[in-house]
Amino acid sequence: MVEQDDDQIPTAFDPFAEAKDADAPGAKEYVHVRVQQRNGKKCLTTVQGLKKDFNYDKILKDLKKEFCCNGNVVQDKELGKIIQLQGDQRKKVLQFLVQAKIVKKDQIKIHGF
Repeated sequence: MVEQDDDQIPTAFDPFAEAKDADAPGAKEYVHVRVQQRNGKKCLTTVQGLKKDFNYDKILKDLKKEFCCNGNVVQDKELGKIIQLQGDQRKKVLQFLVQAKIVKKDQIKIHGF
């Protein structure tokens, strides 16, 4: 009969523990641009993940003026502030955020169909 040592029992290991540091290369904060289907042909573009120190109302005003659409800023408990725009504006939002130097192109993720 073989005795088992307690040393062989695997312990809880977090492989991303050191990635939580701000200087780690994998710790990038991404800006997520999504499109959500509403009723019929209508859809909604959401921008989530911008830094908290930005003035969301100014960014929204510029986006609305640039794309000739309506939108608003929504406060979410878990996700923070989210910018919502009418229509499918994903590619335009990407170009706008890069040209305005709000975020870099490699920090933006586009989701949707």
